[in-house]
Amino acid sequence: MKKAMTSRERVENTLRLDTPDRVPVNYATNPAVHGRLAKHLGFDENEYEGVLRALGVDIRAVQPAYRGPDLFKQIPDRKVNQVYGYVTRWVPNEHGGYWDFCDFPMTGMSAEQIAAFPVPNPDNFDYDLAVQQAKAFAKENLAIQIGTAGFADIINATGRVMGMEDTLVNLLAEDEATLAYIDRRNSMEIGILERLISRIGNIVSLVLIGEDLGTQRSPMISLDMYRRVLRPRHQRYADFAKSFNKPLMVHTCGCSSWVYEDFIEMGVSAVDTLQPEAVGMAPSVLKKQFGGRLAFSGCISTAGPLAYGTAEDTRAVVRETLDIMMPGGGYVLAPTHQIQDNTPVENILAMYETAHSYGVYNGVCK
Repeated sequence: MKKAMTSRERVENTLRLDTPDRVPVNYATNPAVHGRLAKHLGFDENEYEGVLRALGVDIRAVQPAYRGPDLFKQIPDRKVNQVYGYVTRWVPNEHGGYWDFCDFPMTGMSAEQIAAFPVPNPDNFDYDLAVQQAKAFAKENLAIQIGTAGFADIINATGRVMGMEDTLVNLLAEDEATLAYIDRRNSMEIGILERLISRIGNIVSLVLIGEDLGTQRSPMISLDMYRRVLRPRHQRYADFAKSFNKPLMVHTCGCSSWVYEDFIEMGVSAVDTLQPEAVGMAPSVLKKQFGGRLAFSGCISTAGPLAYGTAEDTRAVVRETLDIMMPGGGYVLAPTHQIQDNTPVENILAMYETAHSYGVYNGVCK
């Protein structure tokens, strides 16, 4: 019988496209549903680490907090992000609410104004706390992730400050001012990754970036546009990860498998989200076309039985997904997005319980 792996071994093995002892699991929720889950498990609603441990989550993300000067003015009844400058407003709903993007401060800006739009210095972040967290997680043999789904993220991150219409038009036209701004922002993010990896590179298991490339029905942009405008910028992150021998995972929402051959050429190791309801994203299709060449993370839809079905419906879809994705390894079970506020706590627990009980490979001592 094989000995059970640590979380770090399990995740790193999976991202190498090998077969681990069991399928690794990851976690992401909206705050309101997380608070209900935490209370159900006996924790304070703001407790995260205890919930991750209770669910047996294998991955911990570390990210330095911004500690530099205020770059953007705060606005009444709004939140203004001091790293990227995007603005959000509170939108209530029957389950609580969420912070939605609004105002879009770069809309209609001239080239000179775009050039002057602030981007933080990567030195103005608190790396000490992130390093302390990473070292504490490493002592418990957890897999450590640096980067976020918001890193790289050319379309979404630009759209949050410029508006989606201006963003797509300027990308299509290859507007010099817009591309220079994106390059400045990407350089800041790569600077953050460089500073982190210089201090904790020996314990980092993966680098995460993101780029939402599709709606549920079709690609957001053409493959030609991807190759001309986005791919060279994503390649900077792929080259960074490769230079430190770290796997790169790309978070891609919607219909995005049309770009996965390019990802493989670029040196991407894994893709995340994998909305099964989107065109070309069914688990069986992904496994057949890319299994053995890309690792997968996600596939459990936050708009399916997890949100709208019963606990038994959730168990069924998790088992079905595992039956498809487990053979040969290379799969991390996770929700496709942050679990939404209308999701029953019982379904979330059913998802993780099934992953741990059903996602075990034969010949492993539990």
